[in-house]
Amino acid sequence: MAKARVQFVCQNCGAAHQRWAGKCDSCGEWNTLVEEGTSGGIGSGPGSLKSARKGRAVTLTSLDGDIEDAPRIVSGIGELDRATGGGFVRGSALLIGGDPGIGKSTLLTQAAAALASRGHRVVYVSGEEAVAQIRLRAQRLGVASTPVELAAETNVEDILATIADGKRPDLVIIDSIQTLWTDLADSAPGTVTQVRAASQAMIRYAKSTGAAVVLVGHVTKEGQIAGPRVVEHMVDGVLYFEGEGGHHYRILRTVKNRFGPTDEIGVFEMSDKGLREVANPSELFLGERHAKSPGAAVFAAIEGTRPVLVEIQALVAPSTLGTPRRAVVGWDSPRLSMILAVLEAHCGVRFGQHDVYLNVAGGYRISEPAADLAVASALVSSLTGIALPADCVYFGEISLSGAVRPVAHAQQRLKEAEKLGFGRAVLPSGSGDIAGGTNAGTFQPSALADLVARIAGSKRSRAEETD
Repeated sequence: MAKARVQFVCQNCGAAHQRWAGKCDSCGEWNTLVEEGTSGGIGSGPGSLKSARKGRAVTLTSLDGDIEDAPRIVSGIGELDRATGGGFVRGSALLIGGDPGIGKSTLLTQAAAALASRGHRVVYVSGEEAVAQIRLRAQRLGVASTPVELAAETNVEDILATIADGKRPDLVIIDSIQTLWTDLADSAPGTVTQVRAASQAMIRYAKSTGAAVVLVGHVTKEGQIAGPRVVEHMVDGVLYFEGEGGHHYRILRTVKNRFGPTDEIGVFEMSDKGLREVANPSELFLGERHAKSPGAAVFAAIEGTRPVLVEIQALVAPSTLGTPRRAVVGWDSPRLSMILAVLEAHCGVRFGQHDVYLNVAGGYRISEPAADLAVASALVSSLTGIALPADCVYFGEISLSGAVRPVAHAQQRLKEAEKLGFGRAVLPSGSGDIAGGTNAGTFQPSALADLVARIAGSKRSRAEETD
């Protein structure tokens, strides 16, 4: 009998090594190699399976043909349906990740109850909690009477045999994928081999039966979904459930969606009765705004198809250190350094002897470069001590030459600002036709120096009025 071959698989990137080493040669992480057998299943060689079956021919078709829209299962939770692109697509696999305790199980329990109350068959399989614990959460959320089918199981073959009994389920929730194990892989649950094999089995079931499958994934300390990155490529959609411990809101962010837009968000508010959807996130992020303080600018952002207004706060204080501090929360730190360099090089604003602190209010995170203009305005406002107009929004990208470049969706940003009572806007020139109440109060600088001069000029005009 041939001896089973052993290899060492990195739990961070999935690379296989012939012998153990302290450091993975592929990703550079330390102490991530785990011994796994390759006697069969994932990672086995071509000759490991004695009775390999003969392949069968599949039906080939052409590119030309009828196209049908993917049928969706609408949950009735507006923010969840928005993040998924209009509901769960039949036959699709969705991966949801998030920090521990952020509310992933709570959200999926509410979604399962909402779908079950609409007549859909929903199966909730938990590998981390007992059935009694899930029932306790359902009682707290007030959905214990809904016909959701529960199971506490971790073996993939047993799960597939269970849900195949009876009517085909419309939605299957697996909480979580790191707890599953399959007989095809000879390794411990949670390893790269088991996660990949279990994901393949559940995705294969979704594609063959037409049931929607939702997989819950743990995240690493860097915020990425744990396990091999190939799982994110295998599924049809990847959603991250985000939130700060000191804030009561949660954001469901779409980073991949084969059946809808990416970079879409759904906003929820955590309460003792579960998650409550927030229809207007701008009011939530601007709820505690102090309009007369210097260093605060309102940025009109775009998340997917939704405009969101958030407050950007800057504090510029004299520094006693040889190297001043630069601290950023909710934005890109290298981009702040770029904005500071442009202000010094092209506008004559000096920050070399000052500490700079930048914060996006409410714990919100911004990734688009359209926030450059709002950040620059907040920095100049804090340095000069001049409060910006309370009814003004800012958006625009700043180039290294000091020019203000146009950004997309200017009309949607202005409409959202007008709906919340903002009558003025600072935006790039050449943003297209501008309609609405903010038209009369718009300022379109072609260069960043024009905006700095306008902010500094407002201080002189106020001083003349007081004289």
